[in-house]
Amino acid sequence: MTDPSPDSIAPSLALIEQLAHEAVSTLPAEFREPATRIRIRVEDFPDDQMLEDLGVDDAFDLTGLYDGIPLTEKSTADQMTRPDVVWLFRRPILDEWAERGDVSLQDLVTHVVVHEIAHHFGWSDDQIAAIDRWWE
Repeated sequence: MTDPSPDSIAPSLALIEQLAHEAVSTLPAEFREPATRIRIRVEDFPDDQMLEDLGVDDAFDLTGLYDGIPLTEKSTADQMTRPDVVWLFRRPILDEWAERGDVSLQDLVTHVVVHEIAHHFGWSDDQIAAIDRWWE
């Protein structure tokens, strides 16, 4: 049996995480350093509790999730109980990537990461559009 070629292997959790960190490194300087404080977690799918909490029936419908308190809602008096996390879900991302067929995996992961980080910063749609040209 021959080894599969690298082009025939689905991108791994580690590759999706690497692409996510690369996306953070391309943010404008004023957002880049604070964004590095957000943990990035990559799983194949969201867990059942996440889906239930969001009212999502199909795990393939959720490519990413921001889990935390947006900076616009935080107070200096707040006790940090856990870090803010951007969750990325590999299988839904790969499914969307394959269905689209017109974007690179890096572009799709960047889009999901920027969208989720936008929730952390409390960005407006205009601010998101200035960084993420996805909508053009």
